[in-house]
Amino acid sequence: MRGAAEAGHSLHLLCFAANPPTNTPLHKWCTGIAIVPPPTRHIKDRLRDLALTSQPDMGRRFWSDVMVEELRKLLAEQTFDVVHAESLEMAAYLPLIHEWYPNLPLIYGSLNAEADLQRTMFSTDRRNPQRFIGAVYSWVQWRRLTRFEGHICDIAAHVLAVSAPDRALLQKWSSTPVTVVENGIDTAPYVQLPRNQDLGEQAIVFTGTMDYRPNVDAVMWFAEAILPAIVAQFPDVRFYVVGQRPHARLDPLRDNPHIVITGAVPEIAPYLQGAQVYIAPLRMGSGTRFKLLEAMAAGCGVVSTDIGAQGLGVQSGHEMLIADTPADFARCVNNLLADESRRKEMGAAARQFVQTHFDWSVIVPRLLGVYNQLDRH
Repeated sequence: MRGAAEAGHSLHLLCFAANPPTNTPLHKWCTGIAIVPPPTRHIKDRLRDLALTSQPDMGRRFWSDVMVEELRKLLAEQTFDVVHAESLEMAAYLPLIHEWYPNLPLIYGSLNAEADLQRTMFSTDRRNPQRFIGAVYSWVQWRRLTRFEGHICDIAAHVLAVSAPDRALLQKWSSTPVTVVENGIDTAPYVQLPRNQDLGEQAIVFTGTMDYRPNVDAVMWFAEAILPAIVAQFPDVRFYVVGQRPHARLDPLRDNPHIVITGAVPEIAPYLQGAQVYIAPLRMGSGTRFKLLEAMAAGCGVVSTDIGAQGLGVQSGHEMLIADTPADFARCVNNLLADESRRKEMGAAARQFVQTHFDWSVIVPRLLGVYNQLDRH
């Protein structure tokens, strides 16, 4: 948004926020801001929609009659060159806009190839009898999202994907052009982070929203299948699980003296500063990991699965280590814990890689190119 405003575009922001701030940079970048309280959606609402509609969960997750009215009002009062909906939850409103204003160009900004994300969740959970309900849920959502995501792509004038693999998946749904505009970060605040010794000399860190199924699965898999082999070599190791809303599935891990579940924290930076090794043991997902960009920009030594590193274009052994079996993952973590010079060398390469490929200064021009392309038409 900052980049678009600095390029001379006039922006109007319509979004959800429970406790909207009154003075942020957004107020400098936007001509107008309209904020709607997020809707409350209980499990009974989700079950009703699952049983009585063909809509995917994501299509209803942030559906709000108040948002519909704000959207109708904004579009009636202003003339726009393009409407950009970021994430599939917000893109659920695009069919309404298309119905009201069929000639208004729409952009769907995809954060994941959501149907494929549910496919990977189903593929992982179906192998675990204890995750049978989760597997069935993902199978249903996979089918529904395939139709829903395809329809959104069809009515959009342009689709944005965060990686080349996501672009290939989304391009299957329709003939709408799909351009890769990666996740990005402002790398400058991460580059000069000083070391933080408070986490100990053998700190392993994972960050993420901890009620998100791929993150929960990653932490459980690491704690149960990988961490014991690391503890055997490094008895003082501590695994920090950093993120808001820890799921109840994580509660048994709290009794493990080598695991610290922090819950919500004021800042992620102190944990990146204190990580000897940052891990991304993800077994399900699509898109690219914002958390990995942060860790790489902070110069962390990183170990990831292939899915975790998907779409980043890194080389295993250069910007990070990639491992997909418990034994290989444990070996990579142990090697980095034992070799400080290797950690620093890999962290420096990771930081340079993110600065070159994922800083907003590199990525914003790609988004502006899409805007300009639509403007010419």
